Amino acid sequence: MLPIEDEIIIDRYIVRDERAISYTADKYGKQLVAIANRICDDLDIAEECENDTYLRAWNSIPPHEPRGYFFTFLAKITRNLALDRYKESNRLKRSATIVELTGELSEIIAGNDDTTANAEGEELKNYINSFLRSLHKEKRNVFIRRYWYMDSVAEIADRYGISEGKVKTILFRVRNGLKQYLKKEGYYI
Repeated sequence: MLPIEDEIIIDRYIVRDERAISYTADKYGKQLVAIANRICDDLDIAEECENDTYLRAWNSIPPHEPRGYFFTFLAKITRNLALDRYKESNRLKRSATIVELTGELSEIIAGNDDTTANAEGEELKNYINSFLRSLHKEKRNVFIRRYWYMDSVAEIADRYGISEGKVKTILFRVRNGLKQYLKKEGYYI
């Protein structure tokens, strides 16, 4: 059976048809579990995040209608749930992967704990999105797979049929390009 189109699934959510959840699980369940599992490194927690994603989607649609970006909508929910679960279960210990990814970007993006953090976070998000739109598709995809989906360098290389060295080079150059772009835009680094 062919997967049901996203538009039809979203319509099922809007009319409160519970089959929307099973359609979503059939089409995207494995991918959502993989996203959560990369963050939590615990399949049981990843599956809980997947199920919680369906509940959040059910509660968000309507009024929200993620037409044209349904998987991204679900992936963001899953990622945020997994990060929350990770933080909750690892308050005192940090995973080497998360520390590594944070370290890779820490030279570019300074942390900020004051009351303007939310406004600056929104501004930073807009700058990063603008920068990413300016990149060649391959570079943008490699960067997003690494820092949004938290894929390993090896997974990215395998996905795009390029060497791990090329992935590392792309990531290095994109991080440097982002750093220069943020400086040019006047963002404090």
